[in-house]
Amino acid sequence: MNRKHFLGLLSLTPIIYAMKTVNELFSYKDILPNTAKMPVLFLGHGSPMNAIEENEFVAGFRNIAKTIPTPTAILCISAHWFTKGTKVTAMEMPQTIHDFGGFPKALFDVQYPAKGSPELALLTKELILPTEVELNHDWGLDHGAWSVIKHLYPEANIPIIQMSIDYSLSGQAHFDMAQKLESLRNKGILIIGSGNIVHNLRMVDWANFNKDNYGFDWAIEAREKINKNIIDGDFANLINYQKQGKAFDLAIPTPDHYLPLLYTLGLKNESENIQLFNDKLLAGSLSMTSIKIG
Repeated sequence: MNRKHFLGLLSLTPIIYAMKTVNELFSYKDILPNTAKMPVLFLGHGSPMNAIEENEFVAGFRNIAKTIPTPTAILCISAHWFTKGTKVTAMEMPQTIHDFGGFPKALFDVQYPAKGSPELALLTKELILPTEVELNHDWGLDHGAWSVIKHLYPEANIPIIQMSIDYSLSGQAHFDMAQKLESLRNKGILIIGSGNIVHNLRMVDWANFNKDNYGFDWAIEAREKINKNIIDGDFANLINYQKQGKAFDLAIPTPDHYLPLLYTLGLKNESENIQLFNDKLLAGSLSMTSIKIG
């Protein structure tokens, strides 16, 4: 399909929104060009200050971007959009959401003006059926998305949508939902999970925040076990994270920052390699561990 025909089909987007299902007209996956299989990322996003600071972790984000073909678009599952039901952003120009407080004005001044992709939102909705997906026009890009993606693509020239995390679903259901998105990888779509695998804010050791690779004993234990499960492909323990003992309970006191990992792992093919990067503990109770698959 040539570019003129493709753009003509995209002009029908308002009509599609008014229709009962996207299948009544056409499937967007049939008009997106095929590409080599894109990698999948999980990014440990850490503090919002990583958006404007220079440190080894943001250098790690930039370096990993150099190993990835330029995406057609990005689908991000961020820890900071935790909702009842599943939603995808479907606006043309998502706002930059500063969903935090107590940070310098310079951080609130940051804008990341990447375009959205109503077309990718519709395709995502179609792929996840029969799960109901709400096309959302009110959210935008929260800091779980823009604070890290700005280091991968500083020119904000890649369209981005976000998919929310339905807090009513089990770990297995999130893992299974990710698998329904697998075909996007062959359409130039970069899928990113953004959170922190070890994430216990109540136990942060602020006095040692800048100490290199510093973790409490339980954080060290959880990180070692989780990393081994990831590398060994033993995802069952990671899906059933709530049954893995006290170290996991302390590392994952709430599921919001952990569940994006399951979306990344759910997209792995059996023969693909897994690379860990930024694999350090921080302030006793956090990890910046990030993952590239493929």
